[in-house]
Amino acid sequence: MASDAQQQTDANLPNVRIPTMGKVLDLVSVFGLIFSIGLIIAAISMGQSDANFVNGPSVMIVVLGTLTASCIPYTGAELKQSLGTIMTSFLRPVWNVKQLATGLLDLAIIARKKGLLSMAGYEPQTKNEPFLLYAMGLVTDGYNYDDVKRILSQNIDKEEERAKRAASILKRASEVAPAMGLIGTLVGLVQMLAELENPEAIGPAMAVALLTTFYGAILGTVVMSPLAAKIEKNAADRVAVKTMIMRTALSMIKQENPRNLEMDINGLLPPSLRINYFK
Repeated sequence: MASDAQQQTDANLPNVRIPTMGKVLDLVSVFGLIFSIGLIIAAISMGQSDANFVNGPSVMIVVLGTLTASCIPYTGAELKQSLGTIMTSFLRPVWNVKQLATGLLDLAIIARKKGLLSMAGYEPQTKNEPFLLYAMGLVTDGYNYDDVKRILSQNIDKEEERAKRAASILKRASEVAPAMGLIGTLVGLVQMLAELENPEAIGPAMAVALLTTFYGAILGTVVMSPLAAKIEKNAADRVAVKTMIMRTALSMIKQENPRNLEMDINGLLPPSLRINYFK
C-alpha cells in the first residue's frame, strides 16, 4: 500500500528532465598531443643529416628521472589517488549545462510549491548525476541549511583538492623534466671530455649529450604542462556544476524566490551558457 501511494504521488509530480552526466574521450586533446609529437618527428625526418635521435640512456635519465624526482614530495596514497585523475585527464566531462540549470530551477519551483519531501519522487531523474542525488537526499532527510552547506562544500573542496594535487604533480614534472635533461647533458659532456684524445668520438658524444635536453624539453612542454592545464580545466567545470547543485539545495531549504536562484546560477556560467528561465 505504501509503495502504491508513493507511485501515485510520483505520478502526480511534474516531469523534470535532468541530463545524464558522463565522460567521453577528448579527441581534441588526444590529437593535439599526437600532432605536436608528430610535427617534431616530421621535422626530424625532413632534416638533411642522418643523426640518430634515439638514445636509451638519455630516455632513462629524462623519463625515469622525471617520474622519480616528481614523486619525492608526495606520499604513496597521494600518488595513487592522483594517478587515477591523471589517467582520466583525456576524458572530457559531458553534460548539457543549460538543460541542467533549467532542471535545477524546475526542482526548486516544485520544492517551493509542494514541499521539500516532494524531492524524494525525483530520485529516478536525479540519479543521472550522483552529486545531485546526494544533495536532494540531504534536503529530503531534513538537514538544516548550515549542515547541508557544510557537507556539500566539503565534497566540492575534496574534489578540487584532488585535482589540484594531480595538477601540481604534473606541474612539478614539467619543471623537473628540463632539469633532468640538463643533468643528462652534463653527464654526456663529462663523458665526451674523457674522449678528447679521440676526435672522432667527440661529435657523436656531443649529440648524445644534447639529446637529453631535447627529451626533457619535449616531456615538460608538450606532455606534462598541457596535462596539468587539462586537469585544472576539467576540475573547474566540475566544481561549477557542483556549486550550482549546492546553491539549488540551499535555495530549496530557505524557500527562496527561484528568480534569485536563477541569478545565482547564471553568475556561475559564462554568458553563452546563461539561461533565461523566467521570460
